[in-house]
Amino acid sequence: MLCPIFAARVLRSLNRMNPLAKPSLTQDPAEWLGDAHPLVAQLGTAEGLASTHALGNSLTVKPITSLAALRGFLQAYHEKILLPHELPAIQTAFNHSSRNEVRELIAFDQELANEPMLRDFARASHRVGRDQLQRLRPLRDERMVQRYLTAVESGQAHGWHTLVYGMTLVLYSLPSRQGLLGYAHQTTRGFIHAAALGLELKEMECRALFDELCGEIVLPHDAMTLTPG
Repeated sequence: MLCPIFAARVLRSLNRMNPLAKPSLTQDPAEWLGDAHPLVAQLGTAEGLASTHALGNSLTVKPITSLAALRGFLQAYHEKILLPHELPAIQTAFNHSSRNEVRELIAFDQELANEPMLRDFARASHRVGRDQLQRLRPLRDERMVQRYLTAVESGQAHGWHTLVYGMTLVLYSLPSRQGLLGYAHQTTRGFIHAAALGLELKEMECRALFDELCGEIVLPHDAMTLTPG
């Protein structure tokens, strides 16, 4: 049986990612941007800053010292990581979890470790994924969760945050299409949030950049609009 407190917490989090929700106009960009995505928050830690620097180098972008530089970083992130790797990974985890294919999920987890574009922030991704898995630990009756958690703790799997995210969508019977859009929106907002204060960006600049990047996101072809099983 699902923990009611945890379920409510997850649903509140996913509601904040609702792509249909349009926040009211505010004076402070941070009020619209909301909380940073857990991965972005992890990249903002002392250990994660090295990952962020490495990520910028791998994307071959300039240091983020202006709105134009932030746009360049986010465009590169969308084109080289979010669209070709993260969203498909979430969808793959969703598909395996829907069919209770834990062996296939673990094998896919191991495959991701060989992807060069993911290496520069793999540690941050694993930290976030493992933290989220620990939050799922109370779900004793969910064999998929428990077996994947065991594989992560034994070193057979890494615990990529994207895979845990895809699994969580299935646990709470949420459609992958909504989850994929929510992930893309929240991570993009998270990076903008992280840079907004230092760059002294105005809210309208933040909104315009978000709309420019997220206006036409191409989802994996097998993204489901209906809830799983």
